[in-house]
Amino acid sequence: MYHVQFPGLGFHFTINPNAFSIGGYSVKWYGVIIAVGFLLAFSYAMASCKKFNIDQDKLIDVIIVGMIGGIIGARAYYVIFDTSDQYLRNPISALYIWEGGLAIYGGIIGGMLCGSLMAKFRKISIPAVLDIASLGFLIGQAVGRWGNFVNQEAFGVETKLPWGMVSENTYAVTNNPVHPCFLYESLWCILGFVLLHIFSRKLRRYDGQVFLLYLIWYGVGRFFIEGLRTDSLITPVLPLRVSQVVAAATVLTGIILLIIFRSRTSLIGCGSAKVMELNAIVDEVPAVCIESGANEEIGNDAEKAEDSADSAPEESTQAEETSAGEPAAEETAEEVPAEEEKEATETNTK
Repeated sequence: MYHVQFPGLGFHFTINPNAFSIGGYSVKWYGVIIAVGFLLAFSYAMASCKKFNIDQDKLIDVIIVGMIGGIIGARAYYVIFDTSDQYLRNPISALYIWEGGLAIYGGIIGGMLCGSLMAKFRKISIPAVLDIASLGFLIGQAVGRWGNFVNQEAFGVETKLPWGMVSENTYAVTNNPVHPCFLYESLWCILGFVLLHIFSRKLRRYDGQVFLLYLIWYGVGRFFIEGLRTDSLITPVLPLRVSQVVAAATVLTGIILLIIFRSRTSLIGCGSAKVMELNAIVDEVPAVCIESGANEEIGNDAEKAEDSADSAPEESTQAEETSAGEPAAEETAEEVPAEEEKEATETNTK
């Protein structure tokens, strides 16, 4: 049980890390929150398939494999850069992921590599999949960081800002309020998702562009937020924070690739209207337009039916007049031979 306070704001919370128990097994809020983040990201990805022109069934296969790779990558990243010797003394404990110890950058790297391999196997565009995945990452990260709040971890150095946080865990570092770094990263990811979502629908010029922007956006935020934390993993060679090194590398890579691909205009789905037109991509027709078009067709059919109904009596009248005139024509035709026969008889008599 944790007693968390934000003295400057007057907020007080009592948090139980255990959500509920099944038999003798306790389900942690951390796991529940991570699962919710994944489900929200998955739902967004499924809803975006039509816009990105990606087959849903194939993308599900990519997500499943990517999720497995993400878990393995997150744990491996943490174990490799852990500065203690616990995993050397007890190597099997590296598999105990329920005890904590997952690194988000390792999860992104592992998920991206395994997901890309599955995308290639299923023959769908890897850059387009990475675009959707990057937006899903932001959703998952924004939600998942609240798992750190429940566990009272991923906080920063002391601060005099009004939103400084204190709890039993922060008192182990300092008696003063500390930066709630989990909150900073969650808000940064929410803002990034909103901006990149809009960009993907209206301004994207090529598949993979949103992913490169994600690398830059998240990397910049993570670099500065990581600098505030007190529980960062440190590189084994130099006294540098691992996540800051990785963040700087991803930002640099993203900027270089954006420059290299600045003239690229290759899309298979939504994006800039001009580029979509260049690639002969037709966006889905809004439902309102479909209903409007259907109503117009119904109206046209009704008008045609009325015109047909109006013209039917006229055609009937003309038919009756025609049929009434036929006997007269037959009588006339019979009278002509009779007169000719009479004239011929008179001639013979003479």
